[in-house]
Amino acid sequence: MAMREIRVLPDPVLRTPCDEITTIDDRVRSLVDDLVETVDADGRAGLAANQIGVNLRAFSWNVDDEIGYVLNPQIVELSDELQDGDEGCLSVPGLWYPTTRAWYARVVGTNLEGQEVVVEGTGLMARCLQHECDHLDGTLYLDRLERSVRKKAMRELRERL
Repeated sequence: MAMREIRVLPDPVLRTPCDEITTIDDRVRSLVDDLVETVDADGRAGLAANQIGVNLRAFSWNVDDEIGYVLNPQIVELSDELQDGDEGCLSVPGLWYPTTRAWYARVVGTNLEGQEVVVEGTGLMARCLQHECDHLDGTLYLDRLERSVRKKAMRELRERL
């Protein structure tokens, strides 16, 4: 297990859709160990594999004192009810912008034994599930901002680079 360095924009791995995990081997087990250890730090709610430079569909979470992971996650349900709130990202440090997400989300994937797992939640957990699945598709929360807010965020991001 290792605490891994977080990739930040403009690293192209963050914009690249991740590959499905087809074989659970030592490399994938090591990835999960690294994801779980790296997400277990103050201020971290979730971490996608591409945020540590690995182009595979896996993420970990650390929400409400629960740490977990899922392989090959797919969002299977989102509520019509929405939540608004500031969202940030480890790969876009220091920027927080209002982002609308579904209030409830359910994700289906697998664990290291290849068994199906269901991860679901409301509020922060739902936001985390959506945020991390977006990462695995090469999408950042900045892409979901309203146009005027996104322009402001991108300007602030350019000033920081």
